[in-house]
Amino acid sequence: MNAVEVKELTKKFKGFTLDHVSFSLPAGCIMGLVGENGAGKSTTLKLLLNMIQKDSGRITILGKDEKNIDKNEIGVVFDECRFHESFTAKDINQVLKSIFQRWNEQQFFDYLNRFEVPSNKKLKEFSRGMKIKISIAAAVSHDAKLLLLHEPTSTLDPLVRDEMLDIFYDFISDEQHSIIISSHIVSDLEKVCDYIAFMHKGKMILCEEKDRLLQECRLAQMSEAEFSAIDKDEIIGSRKTPFGITAVIRKAAAAQIRNTQPINLEDLFVYMIRGEEK
Repeated sequence: MNAVEVKELTKKFKGFTLDHVSFSLPAGCIMGLVGENGAGKSTTLKLLLNMIQKDSGRITILGKDEKNIDKNEIGVVFDECRFHESFTAKDINQVLKSIFQRWNEQQFFDYLNRFEVPSNKKLKEFSRGMKIKISIAAAVSHDAKLLLLHEPTSTLDPLVRDEMLDIFYDFISDEQHSIIISSHIVSDLEKVCDYIAFMHKGKMILCEEKDRLLQECRLAQMSEAEFSAIDKDEIIGSRKTPFGITAVIRKAAAAQIRNTQPINLEDLFVYMIRGEEK
């Protein structure tokens, strides 16, 4: 069963179009949504949440269309805290307890203690990173089946980011829970994600299993003559350098090139977005 299915999703704004985006996320998995600023990541998440209306396409979340989703089953964290600045964590607990049927007060405060977040301090006194910690604690404390996270670790130091990634692993451990993480910290996504979806200028340019993607791609240094001989369908992205051409190519084409090496997700992203030509 897929936790999320999106087919031909389209939304037009002045100066930007989310253009026929399609992807699916199996239950029990984590998907990383990657793209430059303005690629369409936050628009996609807002459409999944029915915060804005789609122009066309189909969205299915946990077996229901976006207009009939049970909000109890989705946990949401955006890069800005959605709680009022005058609230304390105790206030947030009282509000969410009245909203979510399966709110787990003990779990919420356990996470706050784990994150070293004072429960009596007002949000306006917290750093942006501390506010994100509260948002994450809230998102995972009402028995949601799906988390939608936009830049959840961007303001956190490396040690806390690792702790958050452990929490995400725990969340999906029963294979009934799923997560979509939109982030520009590609190294975090490489650590935890099962699937990677690359967006660029409103289009979904690639969506694959992360491990298979990294196994199938190589970073190759070659001459222009070698580059010209490669089937263009096997080239993901390329750059001209003073020494020839550096390209990300599929494994099938790598057999023709002597100078190749494994690639990480961040390099793959850079070459897909900034590669000069395919």
